[in-house]
Amino acid sequence: MRQKTAIITGASRGLGRDMVLNLAKDGVDIIFSYHKNEDKAKAVIAEIEAFGQKAIAFPFDANNHKSGQDFITKATVYLQKEHGNSNFDFLVNNAGTGVYNLIADTTEDQFNEMMNVHLKSIYFLTQAALPFLNSGGRIINISSGLARFSLPGMSAYAMMKGGLEVFTRYLAKELGNRNITANVIAPGAIATDFAGGSNKDKDKAALIASITALGRVGEAEDIGGTVAFLCSEKAGWINGQRIEVSGGMLV
Repeated sequence: MRQKTAIITGASRGLGRDMVLNLAKDGVDIIFSYHKNEDKAKAVIAEIEAFGQKAIAFPFDANNHKSGQDFITKATVYLQKEHGNSNFDFLVNNAGTGVYNLIADTTEDQFNEMMNVHLKSIYFLTQAALPFLNSGGRIINISSGLARFSLPGMSAYAMMKGGLEVFTRYLAKELGNRNITANVIAPGAIATDFAGGSNKDKDKAALIASITALGRVGEAEDIGGTVAFLCSEKAGWINGQRIEVSGGMLV
């Protein structure tokens, strides 16, 4: 059986780390990006290698769309050297950051950062990756529950995630002739370091639990398995869909 490879952005910690570990458990080799913390990236590489899979990490600044194109170039050059073939099987656009500010107070710089990180970089990174994505491959974009429900202070972030969901449907439509699927995973509130780690706050976690059917705040480990499932043969007929993984938040 041909060895499969996934390219994932933002996997040195949090949700991305759990995604690559779940894929590695399923026998997938990993190429992932990190922003600045190379030591954390090396620690994740060691965890992946402990499952018997190959892994390498390259830097990527999601606020600069040209950095994403450079990341794909480095990834495909590595694949060519390692396997004699620059193609890969799964693309997971996970890298991101958040900003909390009311509409009345949001600055143009904050708005532009959200647009660059969650729309422009993903669009052009995906564009750069498409020639190397194997037929029958998978694209998974990471959105947010905030594209369905609204919480004050998250407008700029959430509206970009809504745009990402539209982009995903277009990918599904345009890549169907290559048997490539494109889907969205939309996590609910997760207790990670994202956006300053506010979901770890005891009072906020209690509030989230009170509006979530399963009665708790999410953890990074709640997300990676869904990514691995969408990359499996079992999920081949799921396409153009938004799958919210929130424990039933605000249902």
